[in-house]
Amino acid sequence: MTDSIHKSHPAIVKRLKRAQGHLAAVLSMFEAHRSCVDLAQQLHAVESAISSAKRELIHDHIEHCLTDTAEAGHNSLAELKQLAKYL
Repeated sequence: MTDSIHKSHPAIVKRLKRAQGHLAAVLSMFEAHRSCVDLAQQLHAVESAISSAKRELIHDHIEHCLTDTAEAGHNSLAELKQLAKYL
């Protein structure tokens, strides 16, 4: 498994920081006793942002690391199976 930084990581970190800020806003909404519909909508948005970041990370890893590993003659099937459970 490769533990290096990829070109996509800064964009993923930026996306996760936005999601973190959005989650903080949702917590404030709870404290302000906002409606459950508003809360559910905003939580869905946070969840989608995190899911999107995860998907981008996994796709980038498959495209670059696993491809590079396979081209180097290593079997990357086990790692692909590990990643697949997070999709």
